[in-house]
Amino acid sequence: MYTKPIIFAVEDDAAIAEAYSYSLENEFIFTCFSDGKALFDTLNNKSTTLPDIILLDIMLPGDDGYAILMRLKSNSRTLHIPVIMISAKGEEISKVKGLNMGADDYLAKPLGVMELVARLKAHLRKSQRKITISETENIVYKDIFIDVSKYEITANGVKLQTALKEFQLFCMLCKNPEKALSREAIFEEVWTGNYVVESRTLDCHIKEIRKKLAEADSETVIKTIRGVGYMLE
Repeated sequence: MYTKPIIFAVEDDAAIAEAYSYSLENEFIFTCFSDGKALFDTLNNKSTTLPDIILLDIMLPGDDGYAILMRLKSNSRTLHIPVIMISAKGEEISKVKGLNMGADDYLAKPLGVMELVARLKAHLRKSQRKITISETENIVYKDIFIDVSKYEITANGVKLQTALKEFQLFCMLCKNPEKALSREAIFEEVWTGNYVVESRTLDCHIKEIRKKLAEADSETVIKTIRGVGYMLE
């Protein structure tokens, strides 16, 4: 039997929340929360069916969208829920910050109903073909050890603190060592085909991973293949 996808939103503007509800109620099971506390009160209830996607505003009372995103991505129960950040803040730095912290997409207000529904459906399709890494599979390359079940990366004996997308990206590189991976292939696997994500976002993730490898004095190097993408060597 078909079950409508569940969408949660965190939005403190009553008018916008009502517009969301009106636009989404026919195709989705939609619930809106006015702040992060209300969201987590519901998510922490073990009887709650987790949402398929969370729409997250940035400017909120109490914890802002970035703080809520960090809590979602640091909890194993909510880690894999796609998050679309929505905000009137259209500056590139805000967008890059959200994506680097693990958001799956970013939309700027005002946004059209048709675009919102299209993005939701696209992410629902992508979530059905996410990266398939066995929970019991560990990845080893040179001085790198990745415990996939714990989402932990160790380089030269030093545990690296990584955001979700950094972790997924590094897993892909380590599973394909000494092989040039194109930007398109990386977007397809790590961002599940979300080409809306700018090329700069990928470069920012690579830069952060390189920095962490250098700080750990790792022998592992991420090489840029001009005109193609990246390769681990």
